[in-house]
Amino acid sequence: MNDAVIVAARRTPTGKRKGMLSGIHPADLGATAVADVVAQTGIDPSVIDDVIFGCVSQSSEQTGDIARTVALSAGLPESVPGVTVDRQCGSSQQAVHFAAAGLIAGQYDVVVAGGVESMSRVPMGSSAAGQSPYGEKFNSRYDNVTPNQGIGAEMIAEQWKLSRTQLDELAVRSHELAAAATDAGRFDSQIIPVPTGAGAVTADEGIRRGTSVETLAGLDTVFKQDGVVTAGNASQISDGSAALLMMTSAKAKELGLNPIAKVHTAVLAGTDPVIMLTGPIPATAKALKKSGLSIDDIGVFEINEAFASVPLAWLQETGADISRLNPNGGAIALGHPLGGSGARLMTTMIHHMQQQGIRYGLQSMCEGGGQANATILELV
Repeated sequence: MNDAVIVAARRTPTGKRKGMLSGIHPADLGATAVADVVAQTGIDPSVIDDVIFGCVSQSSEQTGDIARTVALSAGLPESVPGVTVDRQCGSSQQAVHFAAAGLIAGQYDVVVAGGVESMSRVPMGSSAAGQSPYGEKFNSRYDNVTPNQGIGAEMIAEQWKLSRTQLDELAVRSHELAAAATDAGRFDSQIIPVPTGAGAVTADEGIRRGTSVETLAGLDTVFKQDGVVTAGNASQISDGSAALLMMTSAKAKELGLNPIAKVHTAVLAGTDPVIMLTGPIPATAKALKKSGLSIDDIGVFEINEAFASVPLAWLQETGADISRLNPNGGAIALGHPLGGSGARLMTTMIHHMQQQGIRYGLQSMCEGGGQANATILELV
């Protein structure tokens, strides 16, 4: 039976909105990641069967099947196609799932999976063009749905009785861990320097060194007057890309490549689209059940910090060890370039597993519409 292994995983630094990566076209940003994983392994790019790339705001510079544009911009042969995926924030994690399914089914031998988003150049929500995505039938079933995920984050905080201080503490933790990982060089093996007119960008731009709970306490709430969600305990609007080169073990052996990890389990979950962001909880339970593993078998968890309330509620429900959660910081510090985030989280998790000798890692992300992907990787 075929399997799906990852032989290379790399990412660009994550840039702040209107920051150092904002001058780069998203197709060029994605091409940087794709070209790097191909060059790193030295494979003949003509063996790539497909480029599967996540992107959420598929409008303006990110329209026209950006995956195909990325592939050609990366210098891949014209024979290599590309397909763009939108499962909201989990788009590039879903790209990995699709790649794994194609490899296991025998439809692919070699695939690049990843994603890109330039939120500086293509603002979040721009693809809606001012129109509601909900029609009469949907609204007749759900009369209080909003595309505003911050409202869902507030609902989670209320349901799980999470205080403003708890959210701010998690945010400070994220920045401290990300700064420590940067200073210790733990991101060096995963980050691709990106040349710009102002010099090469080599590190994540959004880490706030020296921030504190007291500092964050001074920020106003954003989505609810008496709420707990602020810009300080939510993910950053960002630019970035990541790519993973995937193939079967047999193909890796044929090409003389050593796999880093294999896709052990991949699942999906759907939840209430009103609260929207609780999907990682049932997705984690489903992944553990399908894999036959327990929560204690997992050595690292990457749970996307879209809002601090999301991983905090997940921790309460799963009983996971917080020391294994986002050990190098999360999206509150490192940023959340929507369609590129799933591949960024996976790249960070793979390198951490490799550095620490961790056998199993689990990744999950909340997604628009009340969904979540969960993936368990196994180090090989």
